[in-house]
Amino acid sequence: MSAFAIDIPDVLIARARRRDLGAFEELYRQFNRPVYTLALRILGQESEAFDALQDTFLKVYEQLDSYRFDAPFWAWLRKIAVNVALMRVRGRREFAELESSPQIDAADPLQHATHAELIELLQQLPGTSRAVLWLYHVEGYTHEEVAQCFDRTVSFSKSQVARAGARLRVLLAEDEKWNPAPIPC
Repeated sequence: MSAFAIDIPDVLIARARRRDLGAFEELYRQFNRPVYTLALRILGQESEAFDALQDTFLKVYEQLDSYRFDAPFWAWLRKIAVNVALMRVRGRREFAELESSPQIDAADPLQHATHAELIELLQQLPGTSRAVLWLYHVEGYTHEEVAQCFDRTVSFSKSQVARAGARLRVLLAEDEKWNPAPIPC
């Protein structure tokens, strides 16, 4: 379940649509952490994540009248947050596919990595690859949804996931901290 999955009463959204700043502040308090975390994972830099957080809530404030109550508010807000972060990735001119990475024949090091190790390694990937991996594996987007976010094909999403995953495996295997225990005979 997404960290965004927070039930918000329709009455609070209605108050925010009427430009009640107290209601909007409550929406911000409820969602600032998931928006910031999502932006940080996609962008990889705290300052950019903070800027994306601010841009997201500015867009929410400006576009709140377009929310139609036909889906959970959190899903609508998450889509805005993803789009804001992706626009920042595109602005960096990192919008190119990874070169092919060598595969590792040994046991898959990703299965043995800690959460902290994976987060650290994600920061070493190009922005587009990091964003695609995060949307696909953590946010649960389908390849079709990822492709739509980037205005690319489904094969773009699939290749980014595969190549970035392979690159993470190489980075983890190269890391001196990863040393799997020998398999007993």
